[in-house]
Amino acid sequence: MAHPTEQHHVVVHPPALDGSRRVTEGDETLGIATHVDDVSEILRLADLYVTDISESDFIEWQGGGPDDWPGLSEHHEEA
Repeated sequence: MAHPTEQHHVVVHPPALDGSRRVTEGDETLGIATHVDDVSEILRLADLYVTDISESDFIEWQGGGPDDWPGLSEHHEEA
C-alpha cells in the first residue's frame, strides 16, 4: 500500500465546462471527479490514502479548492 509522500504530487485540475475536474499524478490521469468525495475515491483506488484531502500538502487544487464545483451544484439543485 502506497502512502502519500514527497514523491507523490496529485493535481485536481480546474473545473471543465460541466464542472467535473480531472485528477492526475504526474502525467497519469487517475480519474474524473464530480464531487470532493470522488477525489477521495480516486486516490483510494490509486492506493494513495489521504485522511483530509482539503488539507493535504501533496494535493494541488487548481482553479478552486475542494468546495469549488461550479456548474454541478446548479444541476443538483434543479433535480
